[in-house]
Amino acid sequence: MAEGLLAGGGLGSEAMAPEPELPGWATDEELERLEKGLFENEDSCSDCSDRAKPGSSLQSFVPEGKTHFPEMFQTSQLLFYERFRAYQDYILADCKASEVKEFTAEFLEKVLEPSGWRAVWQTNVFEVLVEVTDVDFAALKAVVRLADPYLCESQVSAFTLECMKELLDLKEYRLPLQELWVVFDDSGLFDQTALAIEHVRFFYQNIWRSWDEEEEDEYDYFVRCVEPRLRLHYDILEDRVPSGLIVDYQNLLTQCEESYRKFLNLRSSLSNCNSDSEQENISMVEGLKLYSEIEQLKQKLKLIENPLLRYVFGYQKNSNIQAKGIRPNGRKITHVVSSTMMTGLLQSLLRDRLCPEPCKEEIEIQFHSDPLSAINACYEGDTVIVCPGHYVVHGAFSIADSIELEGYGLPDDIVIEKKGKGDTFVDCTGADIKISSMKFVQHDAVEGILIIHRGKTTLENCVLQCETTGVTVRTSAEFLMKNSDLYGAKGAGIEIYPGSKCTLSDNGIHHCKEGILIKDFLDEHYDIPKISMVNNVIHNNEGYGVVLVKPTIFSDLQEDAQDETEENKALKVQTSGEADVAERVDLEELIQCATGKMELYARAELSEQVEGNCEIVNELVAASTQKGQMKKKRLSELGITQADDNLMSQEMFVSIVGNQFKWNGKGSFGTFLF
Repeated sequence: MAEGLLAGGGLGSEAMAPEPELPGWATDEELERLEKGLFENEDSCSDCSDRAKPGSSLQSFVPEGKTHFPEMFQTSQLLFYERFRAYQDYILADCKASEVKEFTAEFLEKVLEPSGWRAVWQTNVFEVLVEVTDVDFAALKAVVRLADPYLCESQVSAFTLECMKELLDLKEYRLPLQELWVVFDDSGLFDQTALAIEHVRFFYQNIWRSWDEEEEDEYDYFVRCVEPRLRLHYDILEDRVPSGLIVDYQNLLTQCEESYRKFLNLRSSLSNCNSDSEQENISMVEGLKLYSEIEQLKQKLKLIENPLLRYVFGYQKNSNIQAKGIRPNGRKITHVVSSTMMTGLLQSLLRDRLCPEPCKEEIEIQFHSDPLSAINACYEGDTVIVCPGHYVVHGAFSIADSIELEGYGLPDDIVIEKKGKGDTFVDCTGADIKISSMKFVQHDAVEGILIIHRGKTTLENCVLQCETTGVTVRTSAEFLMKNSDLYGAKGAGIEIYPGSKCTLSDNGIHHCKEGILIKDFLDEHYDIPKISMVNNVIHNNEGYGVVLVKPTIFSDLQEDAQDETEENKALKVQTSGEADVAERVDLEELIQCATGKMELYARAELSEQVEGNCEIVNELVAASTQKGQMKKKRLSELGITQADDNLMSQEMFVSIVGNQFKWNGKGSFGTFLF
């Protein structure tokens, strides 16, 4: 399953097929293969020396600063697949987390020169040139001495030669290998040494977590932790991850590290305490709370590290767009967007849009050459009319007021194309936003083409050519999409969050990773979404037409709820007596559950499409019923034996009628368990 998720995310930095693992390192031929495999296709950097390096496969660079250090090996610019191959085939293989240090030491012992090379010891405070006299492979440390002549650059002037000698003496002249940067040697003798240390340094700075060793799993450590974290690192470097999600990940990582440090300190204090005192009992309770908190944080980190799950679950981006409200003078303005305004176009606009009937009052008009400037100039109640043309924008549309954005013509004649890297294309937070008759084209994106954070957004007669995900309907937002076409999303065409309202009518959703994704709403803090899907054609998607995300535990509990759900269903089947008329089914369901009444109605031909509609209905019914049972159980635990009607009055009206599901890779409907 893990392999499928990683491959299915569509977001990996490089596609690669690793070579078979080497059985050992005993022969020169194997070492030659390692050197060749790890050194080829390496990026160059701007500060690398351009002169030829006879014998060396690596680049060099001159450190910045006042001190004239010798050139050092440039190893930090390695590509994704180079690091991937090194960790998978040569360093970690199929080791467990508890065996990482042992496997790394064995790798270093076979490729690292034990002495005779120089390096710069780098810390946050100083840099100093040292000579390596020996290597303690088991401890991943090098035995060093100060180089002659003494070269040191420090942010603190107090670091004299004597101070440095004292510091090294305290450390017993043993330094972590990842703090050493190997001095360049054009003979090629120390290439493997420099590269091996780079792999160790990168691993402990970007991959390893202090709690990894305590986690044992049936999967090997590389598959479970190294690969997803390595992919995330390079996805971030290549601007494939939203900036907000990066901040979330870094914050979660910091929180988890702090909590784990507290947990270790608490566990250490308990192990040194033999008495069965009240303080010890309190500490035990605190330890359990910390453990639970750490597990939750680790789960959130894993969701972001997985290239598929980070887009399935996304993150709750807080939109800081401020609405302007009504214009100070109370007037509403019509903004006309056109790259060039000809008299014929102006006459048509006046006749069709600006003054179709004798004007009762004057209309103020402002002209713009691009749609972004028009939207930025809008206040509450304004209208933006975009004339035919191809408009290239480099910023995001942030719509915080209730405005109308309409195209004057057919969608294919009014194209708004976003260029340049950025998180969003269209952000909507207004109370009532209407967008119609235009085509949006997205490039180099890391977020969806349209995000509705709150309020209501209506999209009619539009075309959305997506890059990552398509439309995202956040919690408490409302989205109405009619007669539109959406395609090209590497994630889901439409993501529906808990507590939102989504109405889809007469649309085409196709050539996406998944058609429609309904996110988990079983958590007690989530409200059930209200969904209506009528006469949509959902086809040619890589995965399912519609996917419901739910926790793995739900699959176990669902069987218990199935009988109760079946008792609440009423199905009426009617057939006409005429031979020339196809059989039809009227599906009328009235389900009374703890969350309130659900009314489901479907009418369509007995075909694959009908089965798809019914399957979606049945699954949503089961999920919402399960949520009701879970809520009942929680109330019962609180001593509430009879739920108040007002307390349990949430209703979910699901209308899934006449949708067609064709040629979707995995079928019309599926569930994603996490």
